[in-house]
Amino acid sequence: MTREFDRDWRPSASLDTLRRRAGLLHGIREFFRERGVLEVETPLLSTATVTDLHLHSLKTRLDLPGDDLRDLYLQTSPEFAMKRLLATSSGPIFQICKAFRDGEAGRRHNPEFTMLEWYRPGFDHHDLMDEMDAFLGRILSAQPAERLTYREVFERWAGLDPHEATLDQLASCARRCGIDAGSADGWDRDAWLHLILSQVVEPNLGSEPAADRTCSPRPTYLLDFPARQAALARIRPATAGLPPVAERFEVYVHGVELANGFHELTDPVEQRRRFELDLEERHRRGLPAVPLDEKLLAAMEHGLPACAGVAVGVDRLLMVQEGSDDLRPMISFDLSKA
Repeated sequence: MTREFDRDWRPSASLDTLRRRAGLLHGIREFFRERGVLEVETPLLSTATVTDLHLHSLKTRLDLPGDDLRDLYLQTSPEFAMKRLLATSSGPIFQICKAFRDGEAGRRHNPEFTMLEWYRPGFDHHDLMDEMDAFLGRILSAQPAERLTYREVFERWAGLDPHEATLDQLASCARRCGIDAGSADGWDRDAWLHLILSQVVEPNLGSEPAADRTCSPRPTYLLDFPARQAALARIRPATAGLPPVAERFEVYVHGVELANGFHELTDPVEQRRRFELDLEERHRRGLPAVPLDEKLLAAMEHGLPACAGVAVGVDRLLMVQEGSDDLRPMISFDLSKA
């Protein structure tokens, strides 16, 4: 029996929005062409995927004549393959591609989405934030961003030091802010910090200068994350009075995360150690086991140049450009229309 839902063939985006989307993509490519950054393409399918506890990969099966069935993963990001290109001395590169993440759908998430990712050999994350300012100034007519540390935003909006607070203090902060933590038994520091960040802090980041969202935005760069949240970033050692922190940043406009940047880890031994710790934690939490990307680790052993990289959600970028708070009308056919 055919449902009316199945016959809704119309796109989720208007033609005017799709024309502006095409203009956005053209503007992105022009920005990098002027700066001599090479556009590349890498596979959407891979025999390995990320070990990150918070990213869930979509998996498919490859059935070739005369070959065994093999599991393949749709990329959550082109990062690993792009780093393999960097190891061949590609120089600065960028890519606009589809990426896929399971378990994410709604007003600000679609399981299939468009990502911009670029890498700059010789840059650290501060250099990349400077270029990000130029990029957002060109694409969104944004003002120069403010740069706030993880500690500063927690002290300002949550009233505690995220590096020193105890588990009891974090739980008390959540209750004081009216957050329903549900079943929080056994939560570690990172789980509490993520909850408070998402519910209390993030809505204040990159707030518009006026009630009108069409005004020129002032982004916020959030940096100096706790070392335990380094992912694939370098860690800056502890200094007098300051704990070790991850050399990474996130970019917010109107409380929406647009980008995630890193001063990239280049040590293959440390990278393998982090991957293996992720796999142990995945097993502890009952999450699916995933294969390590041995090709990435081999490329890092060959030599990944010192570099910084950033991933930007293109659909969210258009959402901000359009003055909208909903991702779905930015996509020709969102999940409900696919």
